Amino acid sequence: MYESMKMSVEHVVETGKISEEYNTRDEVRQVFSQWSIDGFTRQNHPTMIQVLLDQNKDKDITGNCLPNLVYVSRQKSKTSPHHFKAGALNVLVRVSAAMTNAPVILTLDCDMYSNDPTTPLRALCYILDPEMQSNLGYVQFPQEYHGLNKSDIYACEHKRLFKVHPVGYDGLCGPNYVGTGCFFRRRALCGGPSTLILPEIDGLCPDSVVNKPLTAPSVLELAHHVAGCNYENQTKWGSKIGFRYGSLVEDYYTGYRMKCEGWRSIFCYPETAAFLGDVPFNLLDVLSQNKRWAIGLLEVAFSRYSTITFGVKSMGWFMGLGYSYYAFWAILTIPITTYCLLPQLALLNELSIFPKVSDPWFLLYMFLFLGAYGQDLLEFVVDGGTIQRWWSDQRMWIMRGLSCYAFGLTEFVVKSIGIPTEGFNVTSKIINDEESKRYEQGVFEFGVPSPLFVTLTMAAIINLLSFIIGLVHFIVDGGSNKEGLVMQLALTGLIVMNCLPVYQAIALRSDKGKMPTKTTVTATLLASAVYVVASQFLK
Repeated sequence: MYESMKMSVEHVVETGKISEEYNTRDEVRQVFSQWSIDGFTRQNHPTMIQVLLDQNKDKDITGNCLPNLVYVSRQKSKTSPHHFKAGALNVLVRVSAAMTNAPVILTLDCDMYSNDPTTPLRALCYILDPEMQSNLGYVQFPQEYHGLNKSDIYACEHKRLFKVHPVGYDGLCGPNYVGTGCFFRRRALCGGPSTLILPEIDGLCPDSVVNKPLTAPSVLELAHHVAGCNYENQTKWGSKIGFRYGSLVEDYYTGYRMKCEGWRSIFCYPETAAFLGDVPFNLLDVLSQNKRWAIGLLEVAFSRYSTITFGVKSMGWFMGLGYSYYAFWAILTIPITTYCLLPQLALLNELSIFPKVSDPWFLLYMFLFLGAYGQDLLEFVVDGGTIQRWWSDQRMWIMRGLSCYAFGLTEFVVKSIGIPTEGFNVTSKIINDEESKRYEQGVFEFGVPSPLFVTLTMAAIINLLSFIIGLVHFIVDGGSNKEGLVMQLALTGLIVMNCLPVYQAIALRSDKGKMPTKTTVTATLLASAVYVVASQFLK
């Protein structure tokens, strides 16, 4: 059955259309037949809503009612902004309000599936608790994945973001919304707990009752109307109601604004994963995804609702600073880049910038250095992580700081001064057999040239040269300056160990996942230029 389905899907992808032989139901045929009409494109088409399953008449083989299943494709037009994922979610909120207006909404990414059928009951235990009901906005489950390789080479688990930190936030106002695995109260999307903001149509109000069948003409007419691309004009959708616009990370921004309005959330972390999803299987997709996050977070950090000002005032110091930690994520590129380049360039010129081993300040530096890494490792392992995955997490922290954080910060600055930049891009979760095999073996996948690899490769080259030349100087003619170079050698050696996959991709690999030659040449030239300029400056 699986092989047959796989062939059918591949055939549809290759031909660009769905043959009649695959449309076995009238409802499905009615939906897909519309996509074959001339003028229908992904960027330009009218609203399409089709009831595929109706619980009042559709039953399974045992006679039990099946849940409602409704296909929704919102209207798209090149002349109207569609606000990406946040805009799609708001359309679904309005359409569902017109058709059922259920009081609880679950949001899931398209690559995630339910792993535990008791999950809704867990969420309802909180949502229906009379002690929490007045200000509980949503229940967030951790984002977990299947298919991670043994060492999680790209650190896609994001253990701190999805598991460790939410536990701490749960003691304050609750965890942030992470875009999937979240049960919302519909009421929470319409203003604060004490300030209800009513939608422009009575039928969209959170307390409205729908007592007509899904297929009733009046219900479908309203649903088509609220899914129009111009419906939100001159309304509060995206600003005061629904999922919020103004950031590429609409999940973070929506959860943050809800907390500022007075809602709280709950982190539900059962032993059995509630939902499981896919992870990106190559480095470019990982870095592109993190770059998008970095830009979106900066959009919140420097907006009128900045976490460091508006957030602290609305939620208090602890919660405001907690949100600020993520909002200014991209700023980490400054200390990380300094950490990965300055000591190394100084080492090439035999300049000492750290305390000598015999200096008492050296002990303080080592205490802070080892203490920070030790605390980080302890947090990771206590939450069920392994030392191998922790090392991958540290390696990717450096790689992100040298690439996607730097590009994200630059793109945000350029965008802020009015220069157009590339728009939203979706992370691909589609892989071929070769990529899958390399991922399972723990081998990095590069393959496609990208500017994101240039700075990373440049830093790897500089660190390798610095370590080799610095070690030679240290052994041959270090003289009285040996004690001052110990820390720089150790630090450079640590960065070199983190960059081993880059060196392997540059020199040792011959498969399709190796580092592109164009990227390597560009990075080498840039590294040479950086060294020449830095040498003159240090002198």
